[in-house]
Amino acid sequence: MKTTRRDFIKISSIGLGSLAVATPVVNYITGNSNDNPLSGTGKISRHANYCEVCFWNCAGWVYKNEEGKIWKIIGNENDPHSNGRFCPRGTGGIGMYEDDDRLKKPLMRVGKPESQEYKEISWTEAFDHIAAKMKEIGQKYGNESIALFKHGSSSKHFGHLISAFGSSNQAGPAYAQCKGPREEAFTLTFGEPLHSPEPLDIRDSKCLVLIGSHLGENMHNGQVQEMSEAIDKGISIITVDPRFSTVASKSKFWLPIKPATDNALLLAWINVIINENLYDKDYIEKLSVGFDKLKEHVQQFTPEWAYGITTIEPNIIRETAREMAKAAPAVIVHPGRHATWYGDDTQRLRAIAILNALLGSWGRRGGFYMAASAKLPKFSSPAYPKPKWGWKDINPEKYPFANEGVTNLIIDGSHPDYKGVNKIKAWFVLGTNLPVSIPDTKRTIEAIQNQEFIVVIDTMPTEITGYADIVLPECTYIERYDDLRVLPHREPNIALRVPAFEPRFESKPAWWMAKEIANRLGLGDYFNYKDYSDVLDWQLKQIGSSLDEMKNLGVKKFDREFDDLYFAEGETPEFGTTSGKIELYSEELASYGFPPLPVYKPMPEPETGFYRLIYGRSPVHTFSRTTNNPRLTELQKENKLWVNPKVAKEWDFKDDQEIWLQNQDGIVSEFSIKVRITERIRWDSVYMVHGFGHKDKRLTRGFGKGISDAELITKVLIDPESGGTGMRSNFVTFVTENPGKEVVS
Repeated sequence: MKTTRRDFIKISSIGLGSLAVATPVVNYITGNSNDNPLSGTGKISRHANYCEVCFWNCAGWVYKNEEGKIWKIIGNENDPHSNGRFCPRGTGGIGMYEDDDRLKKPLMRVGKPESQEYKEISWTEAFDHIAAKMKEIGQKYGNESIALFKHGSSSKHFGHLISAFGSSNQAGPAYAQCKGPREEAFTLTFGEPLHSPEPLDIRDSKCLVLIGSHLGENMHNGQVQEMSEAIDKGISIITVDPRFSTVASKSKFWLPIKPATDNALLLAWINVIINENLYDKDYIEKLSVGFDKLKEHVQQFTPEWAYGITTIEPNIIRETAREMAKAAPAVIVHPGRHATWYGDDTQRLRAIAILNALLGSWGRRGGFYMAASAKLPKFSSPAYPKPKWGWKDINPEKYPFANEGVTNLIIDGSHPDYKGVNKIKAWFVLGTNLPVSIPDTKRTIEAIQNQEFIVVIDTMPTEITGYADIVLPECTYIERYDDLRVLPHREPNIALRVPAFEPRFESKPAWWMAKEIANRLGLGDYFNYKDYSDVLDWQLKQIGSSLDEMKNLGVKKFDREFDDLYFAEGETPEFGTTSGKIELYSEELASYGFPPLPVYKPMPEPETGFYRLIYGRSPVHTFSRTTNNPRLTELQKENKLWVNPKVAKEWDFKDDQEIWLQNQDGIVSEFSIKVRITERIRWDSVYMVHGFGHKDKRLTRGFGKGISDAELITKVLIDPESGGTGMRSNFVTFVTENPGKEVVS
């Protein structure tokens, strides 16, 4: 039966049984609606915006109805990220605005530091207290002792504030917990990182290899749309996953690999492609260095060798390698997004980069295109003071290839067991729920309790707000201005976000908070504007546009400066590596004592009765950020535990039976989770969607629904090159009787 684009979108929306209702989701993602937003009395209005529910930042329109209330959010037809269609998460952004569980007023902790009792205070009181504490801590320890953990568009404003104060200790968890090893591996190989969205030419690809990527469930909008269109055109998809994912059901090949053995498969594929002369000889000879060393290196990694490790049969390894080569150069071995798995992740992503190089896909149609970004002038601001030390100085020997702040390194410098002189003593946390998003929750909380002052800026009362001294309620992205979206794509483009409503309750935008604190610190010159719309209008006028124009357009595209979307025939481009070529063999890695060619490292195995804990994504939720959203919880209110029938029989499980999980370190989950018995998961693993099991009772829809995988991730294998936190190194067993744990919130 031929798979159509709509079939794929539908099954992506359903998530193979994770949701009970499919039809509303299909309407969401396709952008279809029985309602005409322009019908009625003519009082309907729309407001330009780009989505903040995930990093894809799709541009769209927020519609208000005749009563001036929020009606719907749909995609902007001119946006290359959304193509006029929003995914379930994006349309569910209405719920973020509507949610009455939102933080409403500034809060100050009362009582002891470990208490979670707060009183409401005014914004003036909050800012005066924050500025006074920043000055006090800066005088005691140095301004560098204040750190910022950040996520999302509005984090730039507090990043600007902290930099102006004199601290470069800033980190986004998305680096160490998600993409760091991928960015560094591709930079080492091709001389540039991938950024977001990744420059994947899926629409023209003939073969797509997904190794551990949950594309179709993570709902990276533009890529999902391109993949569904490519399915209509007959693309060959190879999915490598211990779980029969949504996209595996639409693949020509599903390889149910043994977890933690991906490097072995990648090396075997490289072995076949080189030894069967399937690689792009002209491309490799002209554009790369180190091929002879790579060829010699992979001779030992035969499909027969890999079979004993991965459980993938040699003939399947050879057949899938040939499938890639047959499509080359219109082939993509997807680099993935969440790339921190087993602590050897730079090596694994290097293997993926090298495989793409051998197939000649970098800079070629149907492979990786050369992305371009719009250029915006920077609004005038004084130079930042030079910090005396930064996050790398916490432990200079660690993570030499990390190019962004490493969250776990800053946590190390915040922890009571840290003996160095460069200590972190105060935290600002914006838009990231650290107890849920950072592995080894216990250590994170110990670091939190070692701080003298913590400020949390968020829209919701997430777990991290319970550890704050001051809580500042940020308004949602529907109620504020933020920076223009400037992300790379095939065409340079910008997108505007404007407030469709005044902020609900007493919530405020981050730019205003940062500006008010800066004024109290004597740093007002760094925020030399009355309203952030002034900054946007100035920037737009410098490039021949204006705020008024962008309010009407929402998205503006620009011509590429050069016709260089792909490499020209016969072109010899220069890469940003040391050699100026694609580096199959990395002298730079070797100079730091790391393997210059990818290697396979065996990983720990579970004890009898334990199973590897695998986590993933839902098509309707963005991690823990949306699992209290009133619109999206209607579609999926909890996660379930996928258990193989063989394992279920051994434990005498029934579908929807409630159980608890205990990990290898004796940690038992706070809440129970329902069993889902399915052949779609290997017998040696269990699987759940990440982001559930909230412990804060103020989240009335998310509290106690399912299990938080983060609390069971206590064994973290850290990637030595980049600092990426490998979180798939934990094992769980089952607890069938209620352990009697009670959440105090």
